[in-house]
Amino acid sequence: MQISPAPAWRAWLIWGVAVAAYILAVTNRTSLAAVGVDAADRFHADASTLSMFAVLQLAVYGAMQIPVGVLLDRLGTRPIMTAGMLLMAAGQLVMALSPNVGVAIAARMLIGAGDAAIFPGVLRLIATWFPAQRSPLMVQLTGIVGLGGQLVALVPLAAVLHATSWSVTFGGIAGLCVLFGILVFALVRNRPAGRTADVSVDTQTGAIRVVTSSIDTRVGVRATWSHPATRLAFWSHFTTPFAGTAFIMLWGIPFLTAGEGRTQAEAVAITTVYVLVGMVLGPVMGALSARIPNLRSHALVLPTVAVQLVMWLIVIAWPGPAPLWLLFLLGIALATGGPASLVAFDHARTHNPSHRLSTATGITNVGGFLSALVSIFLIGLALDLQGAGTPATYDLTAFRLAFLTQVPLWLIGVFFIVLERKRTRIRIGLDQPRARRNNRPA
Repeated sequence: MQISPAPAWRAWLIWGVAVAAYILAVTNRTSLAAVGVDAADRFHADASTLSMFAVLQLAVYGAMQIPVGVLLDRLGTRPIMTAGMLLMAAGQLVMALSPNVGVAIAARMLIGAGDAAIFPGVLRLIATWFPAQRSPLMVQLTGIVGLGGQLVALVPLAAVLHATSWSVTFGGIAGLCVLFGILVFALVRNRPAGRTADVSVDTQTGAIRVVTSSIDTRVGVRATWSHPATRLAFWSHFTTPFAGTAFIMLWGIPFLTAGEGRTQAEAVAITTVYVLVGMVLGPVMGALSARIPNLRSHALVLPTVAVQLVMWLIVIAWPGPAPLWLLFLLGIALATGGPASLVAFDHARTHNPSHRLSTATGITNVGGFLSALVSIFLIGLALDLQGAGTPATYDLTAFRLAFLTQVPLWLIGVFFIVLERKRTRIRIGLDQPRARRNNRPA
C-alpha cells in the first residue's frame, strides 16, 4: 500500500491552527494565575475555597484523559478539539457571570473538561500529518509554543481585568474560544485526503501504522503498574512538577504580592521568568534524557527536586521579605520541574512494550496531576488554619508555613524514585538483586 505524503503547507497550516488553540487552552488553564487575589475578593473566598478552583479543574482535566483518548479514536481530532474549545468558552462565560463560588467552581470544571481535549488532539494531528521521524521535534515544539499561553494569562489578562471588569475580561476570553472553535472546525482535518483512517507514514521505510490514543484496556492497568519502570515514571512525574504548578496556577502571585510585598509588575516578571526558563530548558532536558538513559533519575530528576527544595527552604528561612534576586532564583528553580517531569515519559516509553505504552503514559500522567492537586489544596488549607485565608489576612509567615506542606510530597516522591529505580535496574539486568544472607548454624 502506497500513500502519498500530504502537502507540506497544509500540514503546517493545520498544526498552526491547532497549536494556536492550544496556546489559548493554556491561557484558559492558568487564567486565575495573575488574578487570584481579585477572585478571592470577588467571591469572598478563603484560601481553601480558592484552592478548589484549581483542584477541581485539574481533577476534571486528569479524569477526562481516558475518555478523550477513546473519543479521538472514534471521531478524530477535528470534532473533539472543536468541542473542547466550546466547552472552555461555556466555562469562561459562566465564570464571567458567576454570582457565587459554587457557580464559579463549576465554571472552572467546564474549563478543565474542554482543556483536556486540546493537547491530545494536537499530538494526534502531529502523528497523522507529519513524518514519524519528525514527531518528537514537533511535540517538543508544541509544548514550548504552548507555554506562551501562560504569558498571556500573566500579563495581558491581568491588565485587561484591572482596566475593565471581571465580566468583560472573562467574557472576552469566552468569545476568543468560540472564534478558535470555528477556526478549528473550518481548517483542521483529521487526516490527509485519500486516507480512510488516521495513519502515520514513515517516509524512510514506508511503514504505515494506525494512530490510536486510547489507553490499552486489553492489558489493563494492573499489568502495566507491575513493571517497576512504570512506577518509576509515575513517581518521577509525581515529584518534579507540582511545586511549579501550584506556584504558576494559583499561589505564586498572592505569595509574591500580599506575602513578600512585591509589586504586581515584579510578581509578573518573576512568573514570566519561570515560563521563559521552562521554554529554554525543555529541549535541553530532552536531549540530555536521550543521551543518558541509564542516569536519568540521578542526573536529571533527583537534582531537580533538590534544587527546588533547597531554594524554597532558603526563601522560607530568609529573615524578613526575601530580596528580589532571590525570588527570581526561586522562579528559575521551580521552572526546572516542568522539563524534568517529561523525563518520566521517557522512562515509560523506554521500558514498556509498545502494546502497553499508552497505558503506561496514562498512569505516568496521573502522578503529576495527583501531586499538584494535593499541593494546591494543602497550601490553601494551611493558610486557613493559620487564620490567613483571605486577601485581607494574607501574611508572609503564614505563606512560608503553608509552602512547607510541599516538603513531605518531595520526600515521599524521592523515596519511591530511589526504590523503583533500583528495582528497574534489577529488572533490566543492570544491577544484581541483593543476596540473601545465609542462616548461620546454631
